[in-house]
Amino acid sequence: MRHEFFPGRLLAGIVLMVAAGMYLADAGGVWTAPWWVAVPVVCGGLVVAGSVGALAQLVRVRRRRRRGD
Repeated sequence: MRHEFFPGRLLAGIVLMVAAGMYLADAGGVWTAPWWVAVPVVCGGLVVAGSVGALAQLVRVRRRRRRGD
């Protein structure tokens, strides 16, 4: 494997792209979103991404300990 997989970072990127897509759809007239909608989406997404990242780190550490690295 060339590098480790970081699911928290992937999830954070997806959440931020969704928020950007919401504003892009609003700017294009496809969807009307209040300005404050992105705040809970981004904050909630970053909390979930941080939790996933912490869980992935815990799994990584336990695997290394089990293998004896």
